[in-house]
Amino acid sequence: MPTWIADGRTLISPTERRPLVMGIVNTTPDSFSDGGLAFSRDDAVNHALKLLSDGASILDVGGESSRPGAEMVSVDEEIRRVVPVIEELASRRIATISVDTVKPEVARLAIAAGASIVNDIEGLANPELAEVVRESNAGVVIMHMRGNPRNMQDDPRYRDVVVEVYDFLARRIEAAEALGIARERIAVDPGIGFGKTQEHNLTLLRNLSRFATLGCAILVGVSRKGFLGIITGRERSERAVASAVCSLAAGIEGAGVLRVHDVGAMVDAIKVWEAVQGWDGPSSTHQRSEERER
Repeated sequence: MPTWIADGRTLISPTERRPLVMGIVNTTPDSFSDGGLAFSRDDAVNHALKLLSDGASILDVGGESSRPGAEMVSVDEEIRRVVPVIEELASRRIATISVDTVKPEVARLAIAAGASIVNDIEGLANPELAEVVRESNAGVVIMHMRGNPRNMQDDPRYRDVVVEVYDFLARRIEAAEALGIARERIAVDPGIGFGKTQEHNLTLLRNLSRFATLGCAILVGVSRKGFLGIITGRERSERAVASAVCSLAAGIEGAGVLRVHDVGAMVDAIKVWEAVQGWDGPSSTHQRSEERER
């Protein structure tokens, strides 16, 4: 896997085999899957701590929904939602924290509060946000999206979705490097579900290994998304298994970060896959459990 560095810390190294699990902490009333679940600061912090206990390596805190058709919130409201949560989590020094935002003002205050990654669904197209990232030494996630959350699913079309998404990400990486953001600080996200049909999503996942030639870590977020509902016929709250299977497939194809709601299921899936492949063998905890079962 390509190296990924955030705030001077190496999150992913080239010898790494196990993908990192990024747990989603939505402090919003209207996110597509878990809106309102962690809307208050205390609820959000408790939810984040549960994700950590389940095995998350990164917590991605967001205060504005990016579901299809979502409306924007004000800068002040987004700051009110995310900054106190990040401050509380950072004070405990127990996790790497990412802020999911497109707003420079939010990113700046989130980083000051303790976030070390900016997760930008707009691909770092805003020069002010790019400058916040550059001057802070934070890591950044550059994502592809066709349009914006309000119109991205209005009949999205591509001549070749893999080529077009790849070329977009390559251009954005070059632009970031030109501003002084080192490639090692960048992770790329093909934007599954963001301006794509079911077939676009599946085609990107089948060809994910091609994005490794960009020389950046790859982040994939498929958790509970609509195309999994089409495949399985299950409601959002019932897609934990489908999300884990699809995310694991992405990890096998080269994704270094898997962004999920159901962290426990994802971590278990990775452990089982590693055991089947004989990479590390079962942990001592699991060995003791198996001995008791015998």
